[in-house]
Amino acid sequence: MSRPSPLLPDALVRIDQISATGRQIEVEADAEALARLTERLKVSALERLSARLTATRFRGGVRVVGRLQGRVVQPCVITAEPVTQEIDEPVDRVFLPASQRAHEPEPGSEIFVELEGEDPPDYIDGPDLDLAELLVETLALAIDPYPRAPGASLDTLELDDGDVEESPFARLKDLKPRSDGR
Repeated sequence: MSRPSPLLPDALVRIDQISATGRQIEVEADAEALARLTERLKVSALERLSARLTATRFRGGVRVVGRLQGRVVQPCVITAEPVTQEIDEPVDRVFLPASQRAHEPEPGSEIFVELEGEDPPDYIDGPDLDLAELLVETLALAIDPYPRAPGASLDTLELDDGDVEESPFARLKDLKPRSDGR
């Protein structure tokens, strides 16, 4: 049985090949990967995706730092015309061996969550570190959920409010006694 090809082959790193000084990783999505990510992220098009990363040994694991860049096309939420967004996001993530994973808390025990602290590490199990999911997650969080074309607003749509049904509360207002005694 053959193993499925990784989403971004350049993002697959052998941990034992990371030297003490670190390893430079350059990821460039090809046309097939861009098409698969376009479908996965449910955008009109993903025109470009690249990342320049440095992986270094860190606390028995790996720390990955760098930048992700890309170009996404989505429909405007008002006019539905295509809107292009340039993505330029920092990447900083720590991966520790699964053996260092904290034990699951007992049911009913208190858990302290520090909202302003560092993100918790991800855990790896095996000799390979696949950075594709890290890059997809970073990209997905950077995409504008409500893209607008320049100058687009609800006022530009010239919606006709004349046929709007009267509110039931407006009718109740008519039943309320007036201050002038009528």
